[in-house]
Amino acid sequence: MPKVSQAHLDARRQQIIDAARARFATHGFARTSMADIVTGSGLSNGAIYRYFTSKEEIVVAVCEQAGDGLPQELTTEAVNGFLEHIRTLARDADHARLVAQIYAEAAVSPPLAALVRDQLAALRAAVAELVSARRGLDRGRDRDRDRDAERVAEAFVALCAGYNQQLAIRGDVDPAPYTAALMAIVEE
Repeated sequence: MPKVSQAHLDARRQQIIDAARARFATHGFARTSMADIVTGSGLSNGAIYRYFTSKEEIVVAVCEQAGDGLPQELTTEAVNGFLEHIRTLARDADHARLVAQIYAEAAVSPPLAALVRDQLAALRAAVAELVSARRGLDRGRDRDRDRDAERVAEAFVALCAGYNQQLAIRGDVDPAPYTAALMAIVEE
């Protein structure tokens, strides 16, 4: 019997994750069964269980593939581009609804909550680095300035999460007021 390549195995695993992501975004975690994921993926039960032992493992795999797109600098244009990216993902891939589902599930699933907390901490750290770079600071040298950058990062991430929630509930939302608010926070 020919050996299956790692690329083939990876593609099949991704096929399952993609099918689950689409279903979770439109129906939520609770209203998605393994049978729904099997149907959506076009694979057999056995193929699904070769990669994942439970729906919870699939939920974690979906969350682990959180998209990046954080701007490389904190300028009005870059921040607006970041929010436009979030808006496009919401419109084209139901990403905002998926993130809302992830947050709701994380509220009742300690393992998922730990993963989301880690992802948010990494995001806040990355934003704090951008804030420090924008202000010409060397992180780690001045504790007060580090704390200020961390506070700005906390607010920045919270406002981005709020924008995402608005997209999930209201549909297409203009990012301009959010860009202005984020820049006000950064420039404080």
